[in-house]
Amino acid sequence: MPRIKAITTGSTPSFLDAILSFDEADTSSTLAAQDTWLAQMKAKKTGKLVMHGDDTWLKLFPGIFDRADGTSSFFVSDFTEVDNNVTRHIPDELRNDDWNTMVLHYLGLDHIGHKTGPRGPNMIPKQREMDGVVRTIYEALETQPHLRSTLLVFCGDHGMNDAGNHGASSPGETSPALVFVSPKLKSISKPLKVPADFVEDFRYYRVVEQSDLAPTLAALLGQILDIVAATYSSSTSLGKQYSPDCRYPSSPAEELTCEWWQIGGAIEKIPATEDIDDAWIADVSKWLSKAQTLMSGMASNYDMSMLMYGGLAAALASIAAICAVASSTVKTTASLVPFMAITVLYGIMMFASSYVEEEQHFWYWTTSAWLFYLTVRSTPRATRRGFVIGLVALGAMRISRGWNQTGQKFAGEPDIVTRFMASNPSLLWCLVFATYATVSVELFNTLGDIPTAISGSVVAGLVTSALSFKLAFTNEDAPELVVGFARTLVNMFDGPSLVNRARAVFLGLGLTSMYPLYNIVVPGTKVSRDESEFAHISPMQN
Repeated sequence: MPRIKAITTGSTPSFLDAILSFDEADTSSTLAAQDTWLAQMKAKKTGKLVMHGDDTWLKLFPGIFDRADGTSSFFVSDFTEVDNNVTRHIPDELRNDDWNTMVLHYLGLDHIGHKTGPRGPNMIPKQREMDGVVRTIYEALETQPHLRSTLLVFCGDHGMNDAGNHGASSPGETSPALVFVSPKLKSISKPLKVPADFVEDFRYYRVVEQSDLAPTLAALLGQILDIVAATYSSSTSLGKQYSPDCRYPSSPAEELTCEWWQIGGAIEKIPATEDIDDAWIADVSKWLSKAQTLMSGMASNYDMSMLMYGGLAAALASIAAICAVASSTVKTTASLVPFMAITVLYGIMMFASSYVEEEQHFWYWTTSAWLFYLTVRSTPRATRRGFVIGLVALGAMRISRGWNQTGQKFAGEPDIVTRFMASNPSLLWCLVFATYATVSVELFNTLGDIPTAISGSVVAGLVTSALSFKLAFTNEDAPELVVGFARTLVNMFDGPSLVNRARAVFLGLGLTSMYPLYNIVVPGTKVSRDESEFAHISPMQN
């Protein structure tokens, strides 16, 4: 969603936009109230707007497309159907002459990157498939009379790193391609070496900002003044029908309007038989850069009340965490030092994007340091068994670090899952079931002073819901891993949607979280199930 926002509005997306991408029911992130080149094309009423592909466009622009067929981008194991559903519409749409804008958003390359990385076996065939799509469209532009003035903008909304992921700031992730395609561009195109020689930072030919696309398209469509004016509610009348005082412009939008008129006057003075002056091209580029800078300041229509509720919830959670730490340890300053040190250091990390991208290493090192500290501190008064347990915990932590390669620095490097587990899914599921069983037993013992019938029902419901969601999600995301007994369970739990399964899990987590909250609010002596049974047995023995 943030990338589409930059492409269509020319504004810079915020971190909140990335979070809202995961909220399927969110409407505050919609761009329906913002001025975009899509909205301008809709207002021209010269044809219909058509969209086929990623349904994110339909969520961002509700009601703006006259004809659409959206495809969910949720299941990354789908390499073919998501693209075939787009391609099947192309022949008919190229024959239609009732549209002025058509958006085709393919997902296959993105899904292949997430599953197998940029060097996976499916990547080259998919790229050749996309080449065929571009060739089909270009040949139609050459032969169909109603398409001869059509511009094909061929671009990616993001790239990918060596692991096939995106969202950070590595060159591979922030260097998608952008090509303007039209038979009419042949006469002004400069000869370029194709394919270009490999460059480590992917900076081929020329480099532009992704948000430059909006003002560029607006200028080509003759809409730039209208879009810039819509940035300021007090300047909505700017444009061809408005004559600001160019000696004393009252706003950046009026200043851009005056400069645009100067540029337009200069081009009219150039004879049609002469080439366009390089200085004029430089002035236009400078003007578009200023327009893009202005448009980057456009605000999104976030639901501020929900943001405040979220901030309040986060504050209450922080207070509850502090209270839990204070009530579960000896109330001395020294006992709170580790907690406060980790909190402060982690907070400082959030101010640097490079640290955020490698956040997992902070937790790896702090956890390892804490386990080592506990092992060393307990050595003088503990048995050899305690020291061995400490070393085992450190070893388990090291295995956890090598289980999956995450972040940017080691993205794409071999790990335990890709080397051993992916080729042995039965072993993977044995570990998964063992983990769920261990957690369920620990959770059941923790709810010791609750009647067995109630605690058992809650734990059984929560674990069953969580396991059901795990199986169903893996079946959609990586069906090749669902084999043997796991396949039997998937068929057994078939029915509810993933959303309903997730809701059941969160409901169970909410019910179980009420117990520790009650212990914090109402202090008392916790009686475990074993102690309760011992209390009932002892009198009989006496």
